[in-house]
Amino acid sequence: MKLEDYDAVIRIWNESEGLTMRDSDSREAIGRYLARNPGMSFVAIWGSEVVGGVLVGTDGRRGYLQHLAVAGSYRGRGIGRQLVAAAVDGLKKEGIEKTHLFVHAVNTTAQNFYEELGWFVRDEIRMFSFNSGTNRNI
Repeated sequence: MKLEDYDAVIRIWNESEGLTMRDSDSREAIGRYLARNPGMSFVAIWGSEVVGGVLVGTDGRRGYLQHLAVAGSYRGRGIGRQLVAAAVDGLKKEGIEKTHLFVHAVNTTAQNFYEELGWFVRDEIRMFSFNSGTNRNI
């Protein structure tokens, strides 16, 4: 994924049920993320059209799959699976063998998708967030 793909990818992410886009998904923020995590995020191209995208990065110890979506009319063709595989391979090339992701509790479609790929639910941990700013939509 390159910053030039942003408009096409953000449109797909915004149209995908179960994904929450925030102000931290701005062009500038995604540009910083891609620069810090080169070669780990990918787009799927069908013909000349971007039909999917996955945003992935690392903290140096673990990988984090942030956003994955495929345009509705292209689902069911294995594109999402290929994007996940490319992301995991990109992380593995950096020495990262364990990757985490977050899925909304009500998004059973995504949960089933990831479980079919061998991802597993971690019930023994709980996610906490802290916001040091005033913008509640980051």
